[in-house]
Amino acid sequence: MRLACLCSAWLAGVGLAMWTGSPWVPVVAIAVLAAACLVAVFAWRRRALLVFLCLVALLGGVVRFQSDIGSVDVSTLRFYNESGPVHLIGVVASDPEPADDAVELRLDIRELDPGDGWRSVSGSALVYAPRYPAEGVLPADVSREPPFYRYGDLLEVQGELRTPPMVRDFDWASYLARKDITSVLMHPGDMELLATGQGFKPQEWVYSVRSSLSRSLDEALAEPQASVAQAVLLGKRSGIPDELTESFSRTGMSHVVAVSGLHVGILAVIAISFGSWVFGRRRPTYFLLAIAVIWLYATLTGLHAPAVRAAIMASLWLTAGFIGRPGSALPALLLAAAIMAGIHPPVLGDVSFQLSFAAMGGLVLLYPGLQSLGRRALGVAEEGRSLKGVLVDSCAVTVAAVIATLPIIAFYFHTVSLVTLPANLVALPALPGVIVSAALVGLVGLVSVPLAQVLGWVSWILLSYVIEVVEFFARLPFASVEADVGAGFVWGYYAVLGTGLLAWRARDRLGVAIGRLRPAFSLLSSGVRRIPAAYVVGPLLVCCALVWTAAATTPDGRLHVFFLDVSQGDAILIQKGHTQVLVDGGPDPEDILVELGDRLPFWDRDIELAVLTHPDADHITGMVEVLRVYGVDHALTSGQESGSAVYAEWARLVESRDIPQTVACAGQAITLGDDLRLQVLHPDETLMSGTYSDVNNNSVVLRLEYGDFSLMLTGDIFDEAECDLVEGRWRLRSTVLKVAHHGSATSSCEEFLGAVSPQIAVISVGRDNDFGHPSPDVVARLEEVAGGGVLSTADRGTIELITDGDSLWLRTER
Repeated sequence: MRLACLCSAWLAGVGLAMWTGSPWVPVVAIAVLAAACLVAVFAWRRRALLVFLCLVALLGGVVRFQSDIGSVDVSTLRFYNESGPVHLIGVVASDPEPADDAVELRLDIRELDPGDGWRSVSGSALVYAPRYPAEGVLPADVSREPPFYRYGDLLEVQGELRTPPMVRDFDWASYLARKDITSVLMHPGDMELLATGQGFKPQEWVYSVRSSLSRSLDEALAEPQASVAQAVLLGKRSGIPDELTESFSRTGMSHVVAVSGLHVGILAVIAISFGSWVFGRRRPTYFLLAIAVIWLYATLTGLHAPAVRAAIMASLWLTAGFIGRPGSALPALLLAAAIMAGIHPPVLGDVSFQLSFAAMGGLVLLYPGLQSLGRRALGVAEEGRSLKGVLVDSCAVTVAAVIATLPIIAFYFHTVSLVTLPANLVALPALPGVIVSAALVGLVGLVSVPLAQVLGWVSWILLSYVIEVVEFFARLPFASVEADVGAGFVWGYYAVLGTGLLAWRARDRLGVAIGRLRPAFSLLSSGVRRIPAAYVVGPLLVCCALVWTAAATTPDGRLHVFFLDVSQGDAILIQKGHTQVLVDGGPDPEDILVELGDRLPFWDRDIELAVLTHPDADHITGMVEVLRVYGVDHALTSGQESGSAVYAEWARLVESRDIPQTVACAGQAITLGDDLRLQVLHPDETLMSGTYSDVNNNSVVLRLEYGDFSLMLTGDIFDEAECDLVEGRWRLRSTVLKVAHHGSATSSCEEFLGAVSPQIAVISVGRDNDFGHPSPDVVARLEEVAGGGVLSTADRGTIELITDGDSLWLRTER
């Protein structure tokens, strides 16, 4: 009790100094109260000594925060913000994170040249480097998988430092300052890798293992399941689609994809319950297993601060329970927080610290009661070693952590979810299975990718369940309300919760009420006991779900053509039976992976043919990620090369993965089985030259035939190539036309449209794009010839055509 009071006072002092801004008023007030308590001590009042010591601790917290501000060596780096172009030399100080079309690097700066010579500086900058480095950035003898930058790389970067701006009322500068980052470099110029291995070697090894596990999950799971698995297991959230991230936020379940005390607490309870079930409690094996699991998980996340803090708190909590003093768990938790605040006072303002502390506090204060209530309700012995007991404990720890972290999530995300409790109760029982199965998939994938893909089926089912639950609750019109929740709401919530906990201790009346329901619980319990081998129910449910899902996703024998919604770019998926052809990949790696994850069976990780119509970024960028994640049996290209970094990565992957590559030439025919035929109409063996755009005019043009159905895929050809096709010997008339160059005015001439005479015209285009696509004149010409209408992915989302070779069906997302 005394230790808890002293630690709480210390934390209150640090927090008071942090949130008041000016410490002198509270310092004077605390000094006066301390003097009064000192007088009371001499008047032999026993409790006055504890009050006095608490006031001293409170004053010490205030002074410690101020001394931290005064003792910090002010980084000179921030004084170069907005000062014009500079050259920087720094070390990549954390695991790089993909961010849209860039990679987010934290650079600890060593030297800076503002134009008049190099000088030593200190400080950290956030650099958004290109996803694919330009030629010359990496030495010729360095070959790497994406992301190309690594922890410990020594880089020279040229660009302009900026102060982090406000982003939609979010104080980005303060957020980064808590991470000791003072500057942002958004568009670096020249970059050069000077050396490798400049970081802390054990940390470098941890990040290497983390990257390998991430790659294993990519290869074994479809999207978005792979990205969610990486977030839950490794703390890597950048790959989760924006819409799914918004769904997690609307349902108050953002903590699921942010490694915190919730994940560590769940693992701790599972490990200690499982360990005691297997080994018993006579030996400390079960306790050591739980500690090992917690720190292994923290290591897998890259030893990031939130995971380490949660691991420390969970270890103290488990230790208190193990030595037979569960009442010591709260003082131990407060002591850990006090030590962390003493080392780095601004940590109290870090949302990850607050979530970790609140989650572990929920485990200490709420979990025992919830566990006891659940075990009594289901007739599980308090010390029973059964699978049912493990499940009850897992649900109890989940609910405890959710209740404890709810106001913090609402405060920082400015959204109050009205479905957070039911959503969490329905989805989070699967979270332990998600963590364990994803870990198994990642570890097995380091040895055998095929075996990991098979294990990934189980993980896929659990992840899909969580995603479907989140999306279901997010679609409800009352799922969440926007609210400007202030600190008063947070403190009020915890005041009510604390009052409820105190009332729980006088729960005799509640016990009588529960006693009246005991016959019903006993009846339910007796029914459960009659089920033989209860511990196989969970695996059987997973197996059933896998079987039914596999049956539901088994190809129906018809031809499916998907014009994927990948924003301003092209990506067409052709699927019949177990044969998949992907034509182009769009401009965004995450978008194409999510689209493929939604369309392909979860157990099918092969694409039989990948067609790159031409090497423009809006066609090739997504294809690079497809080559990396999926197995591609063959590649068909226009034969054109490019000096871009993206094309260089495409070429490297094709070569390193031994993918057979064919250069398209007019007249080639590809038989895909069952009367499905793909014919190359363009380009000729001698590429066009001297046109308005040779790259676009030499796009691969394909015509797909299946029964009476035909599809014309035109890439980005201009009217010059269209006229060349009209004058050629090819049959152009087609049921459906994929409109060239996103409906640009440079294409779709009247002669070509007349020769194709499509019933349906599809334009792959991004909404509100900067190019003005599609052209109104082109749309008007298409409407004259396309009796079935003109469709665009900007308006309809992904467009699906289904045919049996005779009839044609159409589906759209919107």
